[in-house]
Amino acid sequence: MNFNTDKQSKKSALVIVLIGVVLAAAIMFWKKDSGGGAASEAPRAEEGKEGGHAEKEGDHAEKEGGKEEDHGEEGILKMDAQQIQTAGITVAKAAPASMGSVVQLPGEVRFNEDLTAHIVPRTPGVAESVSADLGQSVKKGQVLAVISSPALADMRSASLAAQKRLGLAQITFQREKKLWEDKISAEQDYLQAQAALREAEIEAQSAKSKLSALGAGDTDGAINRYVLRAPFNGVVVEKHIAQGEAVKEDANVFLLSDLSSVWVEIVVTPKDLETVRVGETVRITSAANDTSATGKVSYVGNLLGEQTRTAKARVVITNPKLAWRPGLFVNAAVVRGEKNVPVAVAADAVQTVEGKTVVFVKVDKGFKMQPVKTGDNDGKLVEIVDGLSAGAVYAATSSYVLKAEQGKGTAGHDH
Repeated sequence: MNFNTDKQSKKSALVIVLIGVVLAAAIMFWKKDSGGGAASEAPRAEEGKEGGHAEKEGDHAEKEGGKEEDHGEEGILKMDAQQIQTAGITVAKAAPASMGSVVQLPGEVRFNEDLTAHIVPRTPGVAESVSADLGQSVKKGQVLAVISSPALADMRSASLAAQKRLGLAQITFQREKKLWEDKISAEQDYLQAQAALREAEIEAQSAKSKLSALGAGDTDGAINRYVLRAPFNGVVVEKHIAQGEAVKEDANVFLLSDLSSVWVEIVVTPKDLETVRVGETVRITSAANDTSATGKVSYVGNLLGEQTRTAKARVVITNPKLAWRPGLFVNAAVVRGEKNVPVAVAADAVQTVEGKTVVFVKVDKGFKMQPVKTGDNDGKLVEIVDGLSAGAVYAATSSYVLKAEQGKGTAGHDH
């Protein structure tokens, strides 16, 4: 019995010892592994941090270098001499100049009323044919329309009858005159024939004058046929007649205007009335494009409008290519004396980019956009108040090409 107990006690002690050895070995292994890993990871972490920091510094330096490089080229439109010549760009130097002091006034192109007419039939009837089209250029005397008019038929019939009676009265007068000279008939018969002849002449002349007033005259065709003709060379700008349509004698069937010259109606404020006088030279510029023309003031209104409190002035300009169309808004520049300015550039050199007034200045590799502040503008020269000094070389012509290229560059940068 004691033997068994001792044996069991020994087994238990052995198991306890083995468990302790295993736990001790495990603890020692864990400590060794943790210490070595930390020691190895620390240098790696430090190395990673230093490498990453160095890499970031390198990237930052590269970016800074790129920015500095971009900043050096910013705003420059690169163009060589061949490209400049192909684009039609010429350069000039900003310099002092003598230029007129200009008053800018708004205006509108209108028909030259001295060369504009409302075409009316002057006799009622029905349109048999209409040969003129809207917008067509016509010559003086050209047929615009043909109207069938019963009233005209009556007038022509009366005229023909008067001509017949006149012929008969002339024959009777000649016969009575010969009989009286031959002492065959009495003088009274001769005087009656003479009076009848005078009445027939008056009646025939009256009927002919009525036809002439209508512009009809005698005709070899139908007596009711009325031909409406152009009174002068011009363009049909309005048309209110169609074939088969009944028209009245006072109906405006056509509006004809000679557009070789037009009026520009200018709105003049009271403070500018002393500047805008008859005979003054005015430069007219289209508000829609760069078209310009020069004319003289032919009329200045004597009264101010009740609503606008402004006066109307008129400038007559030639219109050979029909570019000045009635209804077009324009700007009128009236020169008011001359003055000397320290810096001026050509008017074509000034552009507007993103709401800023700019001039493209010549640099080594091309052109650079230079914001400026402008003063007076006489249509040929523009005063530069700030942003450009005398002697600066700039694009004097075709600067719109540079403006377009600048717009492309801005769009690409935004994208």
